[in-house]
Order: sequence, then C-alpha cells, then structure tokens
Amino acid sequence: MSPTYSAVFRSPRVAAVLILGFSSGLPLALTGSTLQAWLSVSGIEVATIAWFSWVGMPYALKFIWAPLMDRYVPPLLGRRRGWMLVSQLALVLGIFTMAYFPPGDSIWMLGCAALWVAFASASQDIVIDAYRTDVLRPEERGMGAAVGVFGYRIAMLVSGAAALILADQIGWRTAYFVMAALMGVGMLTAWFAPEPEAPSEVPKSLSDAIFHPLKDLFTRRDALWLLALVMLYKFGDALAGTLTTAFLIRGVGFTPTDVGVVNKGLGLAALLFGALAGGTLLARMSLYRAMLVFGVLQAVSNLSFSWLALAGKNYPLLVFAVGFENLASGMGTAAFVAFAMALCNHSFSATQYALLSAIASLGRILFGPAAGWMVQGLGWDGFFVLTFFAALPGLALVWWMRATIDAIGQNVMKPAQT
Repeated sequence: MSPTYSAVFRSPRVAAVLILGFSSGLPLALTGSTLQAWLSVSGIEVATIAWFSWVGMPYALKFIWAPLMDRYVPPLLGRRRGWMLVSQLALVLGIFTMAYFPPGDSIWMLGCAALWVAFASASQDIVIDAYRTDVLRPEERGMGAAVGVFGYRIAMLVSGAAALILADQIGWRTAYFVMAALMGVGMLTAWFAPEPEAPSEVPKSLSDAIFHPLKDLFTRRDALWLLALVMLYKFGDALAGTLTTAFLIRGVGFTPTDVGVVNKGLGLAALLFGALAGGTLLARMSLYRAMLVFGVLQAVSNLSFSWLALAGKNYPLLVFAVGFENLASGMGTAAFVAFAMALCNHSFSATQYALLSAIASLGRILFGPAAGWMVQGLGWDGFFVLTFFAALPGLALVWWMRATIDAIGQNVMKPAQT
C-alpha cells in the first residue's frame, strides 16, 4: 500500500466529511417519509398529506441562494464552517418547532416549520458540498465522496426507521427532540473540522458570486460536453430507480415485507458497500477509468431487473438484482461526486456544486413522469432494457472525453481572480 493511498484512510479531512454527511442526511426524512407517517397516524386526509410533498421544494431550488453563501462570510469560523453552523442552528430550531405543533392541532404551523427545516437543510447541503469540494485533496476525493454517501444514508436510516420506532415507543414529540439533539454531532464537527489547505478568494460582490461561477463553467474547453456528461452519467440508473418499488410489488408480485427486507435492507447495505468500494478504488484508479468501469456496471445492473421481470417471482434472483444494482449504483455515485467536486472552482464551489447537482437531476425530473408510459408500451422487461440503453450516451461521453476527465481529476482547482 503506497504512502499516498494509505494516508487517505487516516485523513482528518475525510473523517470530517463522513460526519458531515451524517449531518446532511439527518433532516431529510424528518420533512419527508417520517413526517408523512406522523401525519398518517394522526388521521390527516391523504389529499392534505400529498400537499406536504411540496415541503421538499427547497432542495430543488437551492442553487438560487447558493451565491449568497459564496459571497458572504459569517463572523465566526469562516466562510464554509461558519455557514455550516448557522444552518445547523436553524435546523435545531426548526426541528424543535415541528415537535411543538402536532398535526391534529396545528397543521399549518407544522407545515411552516417543516418548510423552514427543508430550507435550512438545503442550505446545509450547499455549504457541506462546498466544504467537501474545498477541503479534500485530489487523491481523497473518491473516498471523501464514498464516506459522505455512507454518512448520509446512515442518517436517513436514523431519521427514518429509527425515528419511527422511537415515536412508537416514546411519542412523536420526544422522537423529534432526539433528532434535533443529534444535529449536535454536525455542529461539533463544524466547530473542529480542518480548514482547506489553500484558502480561496471570496467573490468581491454578489454580482461576481452569481455570474463568475457561470462564466467559469461555460467558458471552459468542452464546457457544454462536460455539462452534458453531468446530466447523463447517472441518467439510466436514476430512470430505472423511479419505478423499482412499483415493479417489485405490482410487476412481479413480491409483498411489501419482501421489498422492505430485500430492497430497503439488503439494498441499503449493498449501496453503502458499493460507495465505500468505489471510493477505495478511486484512490488507486484514474478518474476516467473509474467513471467508465463503474458506469458500465451501473448500466448492466439494470438488465438484472429485466431478467427478474422475465423470470417472475424468484427470491434468489430478487436478492441478486437488488444487490447488484445497489452495489453498482453506489460505486457510480462515488465516481460522479468525485467528478463533480473536481469540476468546481473553490472560490464559488457552493454555487457551482449546487448548479451541477441540479443539472444532474434534470434528466430524471424531465423523463421520470414518462416512465409509466414506457412501462405500458414496452412492459417491465422492455422498460429496464431501455434504461440500459439510456445509460449508453453517458458512457460514450466518458470514453470520448477520457483525456479531459483525467486532466480534471488530476488538477487542483485554483481560486479564480474575481
């Protein structure tokens, strides 16, 4: 094991990214699936519960206020860690407030508090993504991406499954109090986390913070092709994921318990293992090679669901398909996050990473609703074959831009002159 490779596993920067990944993932279920469960057991009408899905809108719009977090520096802890602490304090306040307004008594106040939590959570995501981009060395990006995903998913399990169990045992209010207290883990990390080794220049004006990130991205060589790659690399994987649960229950006939145990339990374990394996391999492989190999695995794994659709209800094949798809998806996510981090300029990484993540979700948002029509026209087996072909344009771009990708992976982004 080379000194550089082994040092990745001892890095305090990677350790900070792991814990901050937990802090980033913790609030998501509290305004999503866990909140839906609270509303359901409180007897709230389904139509009203459906409206609460709009609470998650700040996650899709976070690139709008990301420039503010690039431009302005809080008086304590600097630009990245300072905004982290501000957003985490806002989260603690919001989660505590949600606990004080049960659905049956104050549905509107609960909704407002949940929207506040979603806004604060999206803001925390902006600054944690920027911090991770700024603080990690090039050889640490792969493992940093992997442990960030690991911490994020563990937190979703805590604020999802664990919060539901707590609510059943000690009540919803106390369960939300416990979740608010767990934000202290992220606050302590923000306080003690290391600063980037090469501090970047802060944009001189809000106008610079808005327009310079766009200029920096769009004036690069092959800029449009790079942005196309950002949108297409995970497209086939994301398209397949839009209807996976519906396929397993309605398309093949597995019970919700089967899906919960295998798709959520085994699937999560495989995803976490895949992310960590991908991060480990990224520390030893070139970025181009990792993106190509992991991308091929992502595409091929979709065909395992097509095989399951043809075979029918088959438990060993269910375990194989779910395990393979999540393993490959975790590896692909590690490579993609490392690529996105390498694209960002440290002077405005908050804005650029938020914009890149929005572009990455664009294909899924645009074509996700059409997935149902695809299933009706092609059948389940044909749909998953189509998702395999949907992954090929992204792979073709990886191969065609191999020299550019490796140059990006090896380059330490310099602060822009603003």
